[in-house]
Amino acid sequence: MFPWFWWWAPQVRWPFSGDVVQDIAPDTRWFFGAIPPQAGVGEVERKVFETASYGRQLGLITEVLLALSEDAQWKTAEAADKHRRLKELAARIEAVKQVHKADLAEAAEAALRKLHEEQPGAYKALMARLPA
Repeated sequence: MFPWFWWWAPQVRWPFSGDVVQDIAPDTRWFFGAIPPQAGVGEVERKVFETASYGRQLGLITEVLLALSEDAQWKTAEAADKHRRLKELAARIEAVKQVHKADLAEAAEAALRKLHEEQPGAYKALMARLPA
């Protein structure tokens, strides 16, 4: 039903004044599309990245390099210093990972406690599904 004053209150829709629908998911295809042809094929790089991120690839390379160089005899002090710095960097990265794991475990425990308090039946069903 129209209000009695509907002809005095027209609804005007200016550009960008109505409802907004926006896709929040970031589009990162531009990154791989920006790879110059002489540096590689963007589509191949994207598929490789989806298989193993750059961090995972570098982490494996670092682990292998440190394992192979553990007993190395360095010819220069500079090489020994770079090896030491790489070991320190790997240790700092591992510390960040351990903090993240601890945070994840704490968040999971808090969520389970909340579920147990608020929905005991759902908690019991979940615990029955999870491996011991």
